[in-house]
Amino acid sequence: MKTKTFTQSMSWLHTWAGLIFGWLLYAIFVTGTLAVFDKEIDHWMHPEIPASEVTQAQALDRAISYLQEHEPTASNWGIGLPTERSPGLRVSTGERRHGGGVQLDPQTGEVLDVRESVGGNFFFRFHFTLNLPRNWGIWVVGALAMVMLAGLVTGIVIHKKIFKEFFTFRPNKGQRSWLDFHNASAVLLLPFHLMITYTGLVIFMLIYIPAAVDTLFEGDNRAYFQAQGNARLEQPRQALRQPGQLVALAPLLAQAEARMGSIGGVNVRHPNTAGARVEIRPELGNRIALTKGQAMVFDGVSGKLLSDVPELRPAPLTQRVMTGLHFAQFGGYFMRWLYFACGLISCVMIASGLVLFCVKRGRKYASDKAEPSARRWYRVAEVFNVAFVAGLLVACIGLLWASRLLPAELAHREAWEVRAFFGLWALAVLHAWARPARRAWAEQLALAALLCGGLGLLGAFTEIADRMRIVLELVSLLLGVLLALGAWRCAGAGDEPARVRVRARTAEAR
Repeated sequence: MKTKTFTQSMSWLHTWAGLIFGWLLYAIFVTGTLAVFDKEIDHWMHPEIPASEVTQAQALDRAISYLQEHEPTASNWGIGLPTERSPGLRVSTGERRHGGGVQLDPQTGEVLDVRESVGGNFFFRFHFTLNLPRNWGIWVVGALAMVMLAGLVTGIVIHKKIFKEFFTFRPNKGQRSWLDFHNASAVLLLPFHLMITYTGLVIFMLIYIPAAVDTLFEGDNRAYFQAQGNARLEQPRQALRQPGQLVALAPLLAQAEARMGSIGGVNVRHPNTAGARVEIRPELGNRIALTKGQAMVFDGVSGKLLSDVPELRPAPLTQRVMTGLHFAQFGGYFMRWLYFACGLISCVMIASGLVLFCVKRGRKYASDKAEPSARRWYRVAEVFNVAFVAGLLVACIGLLWASRLLPAELAHREAWEVRAFFGLWALAVLHAWARPARRAWAEQLALAALLCGGLGLLGAFTEIADRMRIVLELVSLLLGVLLALGAWRCAGAGDEPARVRVRARTAEAR
């Protein structure tokens, strides 16, 4: 029996792992690419929130006035300040991780009646959980990340002329064109793919590899974070029973901004007591190392600094830098657009590999001589390619349409938006099964193009336009044009399997 060489084994692994897991990897990359602008998408999906030009100090004063009037005895005040990417002002009285709260107009301090919506956070959450229960989703996505790493390594092995292939593209050559584009895009973004995949695993290293924390801290994650300097200062119990006047927060905000850069929010623990504490946390993305969980703590009565931002040790600093590289919160909009462009190319790279699998085997399995079981599996691959590539795009843009078209007062509105997303995706699977592959590609890409192009028209009737929303709609229009070109090419190509059968029969006749 002929044994396979190492390169042939790597090629087999690259092909089948890429097909079987490529559909889910494509979904992860698409939603991850959209999550680069999750806050901008969230702003578009909440049209009631205005884009205001107020300073954070002014917004903070209005938030404190509201809380003093409506929640003076609450144990905790949470204030999400308006930023460049999130112009809303949100206040709450529970722990920040529990969400909820009231949306205020940053200019007037009045309560805004904002619709419930999953917002851009849906794409972010789907990116690392596939909308599964959190723990299950993290493990599934982690396993897929390992498959992605294996695909990258095996791709390097099987493409010996990797740099030559980067400069090779032969359009209108069928299988050869798909292979050239797949190779060129993979080589162009190889460093990005390696970085984004590896750092994605590092983010949840305590979940995937908990042995170090289990050994050094006996499995106590809280003790692990306290060892990094993230311990919370406790208020004296007697001081919590004594009334106290809250210090003016504007000077504290200015001091924190000078120390940490742009500010994301403020927490006031036990306000209006002698033991009040003011925690001011930075906005995510003011530096590469992700600073989530760190804050400057002030005495809420005297304004004295009680706790500065701790200096991270080398090991947690390295982990925070890798996490920051993955989240792309640093570098402003230039870096976000760069990540977005890399994400789009990565999505097309994965999609071209999936299509290449079917194009490469089309002639063999489209023939009447192919075994029925082989034709059935080939048909399944065709259907899933259409549904996961084009159908997922329809579902993603359809979610934005659902956020505007569903009644604002609808009960459990967020759940209905998610149902709309998965409902459209399920319909895409049924449509791909019912239609020939080429026509299914053309029709679903055309629908995605129509939805993208119409987003601006939808926004014109349902929102007060601002720069952030207009840019999102213009980008959607541009993507719609590209999808329309893809649909036009698919529609003009005709039914390829039928032409293959005609050519095969003609050759046999000769």
